[in-house]
Amino acid sequence: MHKLSPLQWTLLVLLTLVWGVNWPIMKLGVTGFPPLTFRMMCLWLGVPILGMALVVMKVPFRIPRAHWRELLVLAVFNMFIWHALIIIAVQSLSSGRAAILGYTMPMFSALLGAWVFGDQLTKRSWTGVAAASLGVVLLLWHELSNLSGRPVGVLLALGAASTWALGTQLLRRTRMPVPTLAISFWMTLMTAIVISGLALSLESDRWVAPSPSNWFAIGFNAVLVFGFAHAAWFYLARSLPPVASTLSVMLIPVLGVFSGAVWLGEVLHWQDWAAVGLMVLSIAAVLWPKRSTV
Repeated sequence: MHKLSPLQWTLLVLLTLVWGVNWPIMKLGVTGFPPLTFRMMCLWLGVPILGMALVVMKVPFRIPRAHWRELLVLAVFNMFIWHALIIIAVQSLSSGRAAILGYTMPMFSALLGAWVFGDQLTKRSWTGVAAASLGVVLLLWHELSNLSGRPVGVLLALGAASTWALGTQLLRRTRMPVPTLAISFWMTLMTAIVISGLALSLESDRWVAPSPSNWFAIGFNAVLVFGFAHAAWFYLARSLPPVASTLSVMLIPVLGVFSGAVWLGEVLHWQDWAAVGLMVLSIAAVLWPKRSTV
């Protein structure tokens, strides 16, 4: 198993916190506000923050023309489809359960890696996948009847998760000789353009002034999600093996469920607590160092 460096551990912890609490924040952001328009505003405010980070860190913006097509493919599967589908799903589902469905991504990624890309998964990796899958089932235990009445939201979330899983596999295998932060910047900018087109064509007749809670959610997403979390995730996805990078974020839906319970009053059950233990087991299975043999 891959041993994480101090930087990778720090980024993973911060990423988990930011993405985990963002699920109920996104729910606030799309309450009474068009979802694609919400995402459009977050993206356009996040792009200059990422740009300033590149300038301060003296990271070059340039992407060689030979890699433009690959960059577009990465953006389609890592950003375009994910952000369009999941934000609409969040509006129709509870925040915590949308997080659970969205974070079926690691299971899709592990299976795609094994069946499509020929990754050799160890017994510990399969144990991690199984534990994470069971954890997702437990978290959805009390929601299955409700979700069955909202098939569109469920299908959108699962579609977003599966395409993000493919994008993660492609990102892990990219050989573009450019910094990850530059890739993150250009994918975010392209996504802002695409989501803007969708928002303009599908939601312009519903545009209203954002409420204070909408503005809070927009600011949180612009600064911490698009200004930090996506770049951190892309770095981890490129620097860690696919199973390690994907299963390592499995505490995010747990945090999404519990933060939703605190902020939005969702009821917790014993299955939620059992799922916490399974997610920890899943992460340990892929990240805990093997015992050295003499």
